[in-house]
Amino acid sequence: MKAIRRFTVRPVLPEPLHPLSDLARNLRWSWHAETRDLFQAVDPACWAACGDPVRLLGDVPAGRLAELAGDDRFLRRLTAAADDLRDYLSGDRWYQRRSRQDALPAAVAYFSPEFGITAALPQYSGGLGILAGDHLKAASDLGVPLIGVGLLYRHGYFRQSLSRDGWQQEHYPVLDPHELPLVRIEEPDGTPAQVMLALPGARFLRARIWLAQVGRVPLLLLDSDVEENDLSERGVTDRLYGGGSEHRLLQEMLLGIGGVRAVRTYCRLTGHPEPEVFHTNEGHAGFLGLERINELSAGGGPSGLDFDAALEAVRAGTVFTTHTPVPAGIDRFDRDLVARHFGPAAELPRIDVGRILRLGRETYPGGEAHLFNMAVMGLRLAQRANGVSLLHGEVSREMFAGLWPGFDAEEVPITSVTNGVHAPTWVAPEVLRLEAGRQADAADAADAADDTGEGAERWDAAAGLADPDLWQLRRTLRERLVSEVRERLRASWRQRGADTAELGWIDSVLDPDVLTIGFARRVPSYKRLTLMLRDRERLTELLLHPERPVQIVVAGKAHPADDSGKRLIQELVRFADDPRVRHRIVFLPDYGMAMAQKLYPGCDIWLNNPLRPLEACGTSGMKAALNGCLNLSVLDGWWDEWFEPDFGWAIPTADAAALDVDRRDDIEAAALYDLLEQRVTPRFYERGQQGLPDRWIEMVRRTLTRLGPKVLAGRMVREYVERLYAPAAGAHRALDPDAARELAAWKARLHRAWPGVSVDHVETSAALPGAELGTALALRVRVGLGDLGPDDVVVQAVSGRVDSEDRITGASVVPLKPVAGPDTEGRWSYEGPLALDRTGPFGYTVRVLPAHRLLASPAEPGLVAVPSEELVEGAGVLMR
Repeated sequence: MKAIRRFTVRPVLPEPLHPLSDLARNLRWSWHAETRDLFQAVDPACWAACGDPVRLLGDVPAGRLAELAGDDRFLRRLTAAADDLRDYLSGDRWYQRRSRQDALPAAVAYFSPEFGITAALPQYSGGLGILAGDHLKAASDLGVPLIGVGLLYRHGYFRQSLSRDGWQQEHYPVLDPHELPLVRIEEPDGTPAQVMLALPGARFLRARIWLAQVGRVPLLLLDSDVEENDLSERGVTDRLYGGGSEHRLLQEMLLGIGGVRAVRTYCRLTGHPEPEVFHTNEGHAGFLGLERINELSAGGGPSGLDFDAALEAVRAGTVFTTHTPVPAGIDRFDRDLVARHFGPAAELPRIDVGRILRLGRETYPGGEAHLFNMAVMGLRLAQRANGVSLLHGEVSREMFAGLWPGFDAEEVPITSVTNGVHAPTWVAPEVLRLEAGRQADAADAADAADDTGEGAERWDAAAGLADPDLWQLRRTLRERLVSEVRERLRASWRQRGADTAELGWIDSVLDPDVLTIGFARRVPSYKRLTLMLRDRERLTELLLHPERPVQIVVAGKAHPADDSGKRLIQELVRFADDPRVRHRIVFLPDYGMAMAQKLYPGCDIWLNNPLRPLEACGTSGMKAALNGCLNLSVLDGWWDEWFEPDFGWAIPTADAAALDVDRRDDIEAAALYDLLEQRVTPRFYERGQQGLPDRWIEMVRRTLTRLGPKVLAGRMVREYVERLYAPAAGAHRALDPDAARELAAWKARLHRAWPGVSVDHVETSAALPGAELGTALALRVRVGLGDLGPDDVVVQAVSGRVDSEDRITGASVVPLKPVAGPDTEGRWSYEGPLALDRTGPFGYTVRVLPAHRLLASPAEPGLVAVPSEELVEGAGVLMR
């Protein structure tokens, strides 16, 4: 019979075991090996089945708990683990020591639509969420006072299985917050703390606030499934990336606007410092800036700022990270839909709806006037923005250059911070111990390394490992993966309808002595899951080679609405079902964190073959590398930045734009097969004098010692602190109400006066082009400033090599100084040297940019004045 109501009965722990509850509710256990070992000792079978301390404590029989309460050895371990957590939460770490020297923010609020912390809290779909989870964990290890903000999805993303013919099927289990490692935030009277949004039609969207404690970092998750809501509002936080446009809009309003209100509530109830910096992880949370403007605007706070001044104050303390390398990956809503949800009859009634809509307007060439672009709004509401690898930074500057007309793409104010991964989460404990050069707790070693602020010490220790030890470790991890694959494959075939009697062949699937390739990620078309199938006979020969075989483990989920992605999975599954090769290639359904943590250490090669440059970063290869797995990848994302032949192989790409899709894929697949046949497999199987693959082992060692320190999340978070959070906090403090009004008024005056700014005359001290290397020309410029003065602008000479279209490359920028003016026509004269420091085709131009002490970048206002095409300087050279 089916129950008519579901609720959770909490276990009553004996007094000596009470610390288990605190250990279970702090998600540090997910990356702290000793704490996980402690929970495993409670009930090994139950732990193996669930891997979740909260569920474990609810399932363990009372008799077993009573037994443990009298077990002195267990209680000593429990006391040690509880003391270790207490020390971890209270001690000074890198951030606290750094704060004594630098003016770092009191707190940072980090907003993301998904967080991959642990499989026990399934609130993630892919790389964006996993990155957000690693960001929080590394911040905790470093002591960064972060507050995470997200949504609590009652069905998570989805669970994946396969039909008999290999078609992806989705399942949405119901998640009970009371059965998750969460605590409900409550008001002093014990009632649940809530945030509320106004909806059109005099309706309201209410959400409770749940707390997931991620080490030192609180993660606030908003849940709309509360009884006070109508049925449609209760479903707003039902599924991650589910529903139609309005459903997604409400999710993003709740995340951004409701998230700020949740942060304020949490700080009020706990005394946590208020954030000085707000970090928007992708555009989904962009509405947070509107709520902060609302707080500062007239009637909404003690400062009483108007919209423009409040916008400047908000921008100063906001960081925006884009993860999207293509416009199609950005959330865009119909402007009319957005307009209905704001204004007097809905949310943020004090803010003019037209001002809101202009923030998300695509004003660049090719932009669609009827759409509201969340990434565009995110960029306009943030003074600092970044991509997630060097290459992605370049792609982002090109993609969003239209928001800064008149500037070359390289000058667009979007920098890059290359992603990193949290080693204690993703690295096999045996690897961490070896890298530390001692038999110690893996997570403690990782904590110590991250806490130093450097992280390289323990990775360098791997250089001294003996070849036999390193090779035996790699085989042990491969063997463990083989067992995991067989278990999961058998379960998958049973789900597909196979009988146990049909599955004897699974016992011979994969071989712990065969070169193992991993390919696991989301399955959009640009990641090209099936590129390896372009020449099936050639792939089959690789799989079945009598002397140098390979085996491939594949996993990944397609979005439920992406039938093209599902067809790619089906194509791969049908190939892997072929009895000729099914012992050498497998597809494992339901890819998630638990599977990934077994997959990365057990693979020898991590394969990545996206369409370049559509992979913003691609952190799965980083996690593999930290386990001694070599990368075989297209030069995209982070691999483009840090590839060296010592770390793996680069798959050549067909960059000719004229190639059709099939021809391009054929070329790149052939290059992949060539690498495997001619370079990868020979190196794995060739043996030296000791019977070991000496050259392969050396590549593994160099990957661990030289690449390892670069890809750590601790390095990434330190970069965010030093390059983005600290400057944003400084700008936030500088933009007090008076300064915000000053800057807003200056920008308004600037935009009114800018049509009167011009470059009227440019001349040099010598005739061109007969110039010699090492000489310096005296440059004299007359500019019209209209109603502006020299304090409002900077005049620059920009010079460098020029290409065939007279575009300056590798530009040098030199400010010119005002020497006279204004003349009778209101023009000012500027002078300065023009150094001829490069041979070959050389060119220069002059430009006028806005200048103000509170601007983070002269490009910020998006205004520039350059010479007209008709302007000819005295020597007769056309200025461009």
